[in-house]
Amino acid sequence: MEAKDPAGWEVDFFKEEDGTLPVRNWMLGLAKEVRAKLIARVQMLREYGPSLDFPFSSQIKGKLRELRLRLGKTRFRVLYFFDERRVCILLHGFTKNTEKVPPPEVRLASIRMKAHESRLGRLMQN
Repeated sequence: MEAKDPAGWEVDFFKEEDGTLPVRNWMLGLAKEVRAKLIARVQMLREYGPSLDFPFSSQIKGKLRELRLRLGKTRFRVLYFFDERRVCILLHGFTKNTEKVPPPEVRLASIRMKAHESRLGRLMQN
């Protein structure tokens, strides 16, 4: 993995219409050591951007990717994508104990990705 941008990549939280930040809130509810390790993964994403690859990140579907962390048998995931400004948007965080990402988690992240893209489109038109 090579960092493609010496200045680093911008990473931001998805923001709901009411201003809440679901991934941030999810992370704040995790144990301190888990949260620290996830923050380290996000820092890797800042450093390597889209070139961050397995085992730290993998593609889910289309532009949707997952940031991966495993501690024991528990898997922590943050679904994200890079928007048209090349900003990484953290869409949805969850814990799983299965191999595959459950479809409801993918659907929720996809809904948030579309909402973000819609808002961004409106901002760029103005």
